[in-house]
Amino acid sequence: MTGWRARLGFLVPPGNPTVEPEMIALAPQGVTVHFSRLVAHGATGSHAGQEERNRTMVEHAAQSAGLLAMVKPDVIMLAHTATSYTLGRKGEAELVARMQRETGIPFITAFGSVLAALAHLNVKRIAFGTPYDADATAKGKASLEAHGIEVVSVGRLENVKNIYEETAERAHGLARRIDVPQAQAVFLSGVGMPTIASLARMERDLGKPAVSAAAAMMWNALRVAGVSAPISGFGSLLNEKRSKP
Repeated sequence: MTGWRARLGFLVPPGNPTVEPEMIALAPQGVTVHFSRLVAHGATGSHAGQEERNRTMVEHAAQSAGLLAMVKPDVIMLAHTATSYTLGRKGEAELVARMQRETGIPFITAFGSVLAALAHLNVKRIAFGTPYDADATAKGKASLEAHGIEVVSVGRLENVKNIYEETAERAHGLARRIDVPQAQAVFLSGVGMPTIASLARMERDLGKPAVSAAAAMMWNALRVAGVSAPISGFGSLLNEKRSKP
């Protein structure tokens, strides 16, 4: 049977080419991953208009989630961190409750997954890196702080023309640049920026956990779906058994 362990559903921004290959690469045996596109307009991957695209995706989220629910996944993931930064803590909680009520399926977000992952690792102080512009990065920092995470260092990728054209190597360089001794872990936001290929090397270089939004998504989706099998080769978060929340 397809997805005999679990079926994981991901709601993906329309221009994002990164989520599918990264989630497919991470999925353990017996776990299938399924995708539905969110609704947004304009130049995908660009800094210009990102806030408007985020709000459009929220406005039409029920339609996209309803289509994905037809696959009968064990969990539906909002695969976009910046949307949570736009919504703020209260708005994100309302979206999660509404989507779960309308689909009848556990609904989680990339940002909520990051918070769960940091709590699991007992991390309270982070270095924060993004591929966003200054405004979106500031919103992300504020969202982390609203949930009790101390952001001791912040950095952005330089000269970003399109987030979806970035590389895992550039993400690795960003992690090295933002790391400071007082950070217990490095967090790289943005599921459009490839990260999973370099997470293990980041951790070897930094000597501490490197958590990307992509890794946190798979870790939390598997946790909610009740799949405990570890995934080796992609950093410490995924490389251990997990228990269902």
